[in-house]
Amino acid sequence: MPADRPDESQEWVADRIESWVETYKKSMLTPVVLALVGAHQPVSVAQVAEGVAATTGWQITERGLYRTLKRLQDSGLLTSADVDAPRTGAKRKELSLTPLGADFLAGVSGSLVDLPGEQNSP
Repeated sequence: MPADRPDESQEWVADRIESWVETYKKSMLTPVVLALVGAHQPVSVAQVAEGVAATTGWQITERGLYRTLKRLQDSGLLTSADVDAPRTGAKRKELSLTPLGADFLAGVSGSLVDLPGEQNSP
């Protein structure tokens, strides 16, 4: 068997990691978006997309981001306002965190677990 090809157990682990990461990304997108909006509000959808990619390295689809933002607005965690874009006057949405969203983010943030670091060998 060539050395560069993973064996069956390595393939299984890689598949489980990929599945876990996708689940984690879906779960963590809510607090990541809320934290970005809260830190930079009011913020445009494009700024949220850039912030998610910059802080997490995740690539999310525009459709997925808009779905998440709509769900957060429908839940009362975010609010949006239509504002005139500079130079063009076209309308764009700017997002802000609601008081309910700030409370939710604080609660979720307080429940996140930091994994212990590797211990140095003596």
